[in-house]
Parts: sequence; C-alpha cells; structure tokens
Amino acid sequence: MKLRSLIALAGFCLPAGAHAQAPQTERNVSMSMAQAIIAGVVEECAKSSYRVSVVIVDKAGQVSAALRGDGTSPHTVEFARMKAYTARTRNQTSLEFAAATASGDAMALRQIPGVIAIGGGVPIRAGSETIGAVGVSGAPGGDKDEVCARAGIARVAAALN
Repeated sequence: MKLRSLIALAGFCLPAGAHAQAPQTERNVSMSMAQAIIAGVVEECAKSSYRVSVVIVDKAGQVSAALRGDGTSPHTVEFARMKAYTARTRNQTSLEFAAATASGDAMALRQIPGVIAIGGGVPIRAGSETIGAVGVSGAPGGDKDEVCARAGIARVAAALN
C-alpha cells in the first residue's frame, strides 16, 4: 500500500517539477529601445530649450541606460533615476504617485527607499505589462519632465504593442 501511494505521489509531482525548472520568459526594455526613448526625450525637451538628464530602468527597476545632459546640475541624474524607479515600482507616473500619497496613510509610501513624489517618471508598458520606466529631470517642473518622458516613449510605441 505504501509503495502504491509513493508511486502515485511521484507521478503527481513530476509534471509540476519539470515545469518549475523551465526558464522564465519575459518582456523587458532592450538597449536599442532605451536609446530610442532617450533620443525622443532629449529631442522633445530641446524644443523648449530644457537641459535634462534621462534614466531608463528595466522591468526589475535596475538602470538600463542613462544620459546626463549638457549643462545639467549634478543632481539631475539621481532625480531622474528615482523618478523612473518610482514609476516602475508603483506602475504609475511619479506625478500620479505624488498626488496619491499627498495625504493620509498613503503618505507613508513616500518613505520607501528610492521613490520620489515629483513628476517626470513614466512607466514603459508593453500592452498592460510594465516592462520598465523612464525618468527625466532638469526641465522647470516635473510636469514638463513628464511631457518629455512621454514623447520618448511615443518614439517606440509601435514596438510596445
């Protein structure tokens, strides 16, 4: 009786075990996509003479690409990184995060290391899946940074469908 139970249990467990060993496949920001987004951001911001820094984070929230703009303040790269990280980890723009955490218990979310409640971070979505984010810093206001970030993502919109 014990042997039959063990054989039945082994047969039940094997398919799940074999499936669990398969590698994951996931969509993520490629280097060429990151470069195209950065180019779109810089082009859009240049129209208004904004000097900005841009950071792209991947699906895991890790820096994939970064560009410190000519004449930008030293802090802009770190702010851009934090804006991108916020957008990726919260799956919303950093401006939406700022509004959602402006009062009440939600304010505690601003204490998460690496997040920032100011505009300029926008998630990069492939369909409904967030695969990364772009952060922009240096324009005179987070709302203007966000406009540039959206223009960068628009540059690769066809590849995100």
